[in-house]
Amino acid sequence: MIVSVLLLVTLLPYLTLQASVDVGIVNGREARPHSRPYMVSIQRNNTHICGGFLVSEQFVMTAAHCFTQGEKLTVVVGAHDHNRGTRMDVKFYHIHPGYESLLNDIMLLQLHIKVKKSKKVNWISIPKKDKDIKAKTQCSVAGWGKTTTNGAASAKLLEVDVKIIDKKACQKDWEKTNISTSSMVCAGGRGGGFCQGDSGGPLVCNKVAVGVVSFNQQNNCDSPTVPNVYTKISKFLPWIKCIFGGVKQNLD
Repeated sequence: MIVSVLLLVTLLPYLTLQASVDVGIVNGREARPHSRPYMVSIQRNNTHICGGFLVSEQFVMTAAHCFTQGEKLTVVVGAHDHNRGTRMDVKFYHIHPGYESLLNDIMLLQLHIKVKKSKKVNWISIPKKDKDIKAKTQCSVAGWGKTTTNGAASAKLLEVDVKIIDKKACQKDWEKTNISTSSMVCAGGRGGGFCQGDSGGPLVCNKVAVGVVSFNQQNNCDSPTVPNVYTKISKFLPWIKCIFGGVKQNLD
């Protein structure tokens, strides 16, 4: 089921704790240019709408809610300023078949051509097996989104450190919304996290992308009372391997 971001936002006010799925980096810092060569800007009509990250020479991982059926997205790789970089067309949109509202919020964009590895462009590793990330593990998130709830987005890539939050504690914090966090990972920091425009970016722990920016508390990027939530990549390894395998088979 493919649901647009606008529809999701319309449905969410029925939750006791509202969540926002069109989620800049809050209380962060400018990343060293090209220190995260896997980062990509996902754009519609040459305008940044979401983050994403290279996981191979031909695939970008992002959030499923970044796509609206019938629209065309492009990917900008090798950018520090999202207005400058190499623009690439998307060949196929692989949306998780179980995607619905906040669940299974993951998508693979298959590029028309393979990227060439360089100092500015490279892919990042993802988990090799499904396992939990220990609570209090130091991680980071990056993006080009808003820097405050009602602020402006950043043209240059920003980053911030966050810590993994125990999944039981996260489930309890979000339980009033009936959101299950079993296929999600939660993280937070001292007023730091993501905001509008960061959706689809990676949660990186020990140089491995373990999560995809999914949703946070609506209209409260600055001081949320519940943790930021990411899609847990390791839960989707069978699906990811199936997509990769299918493409390889077609090329052979």
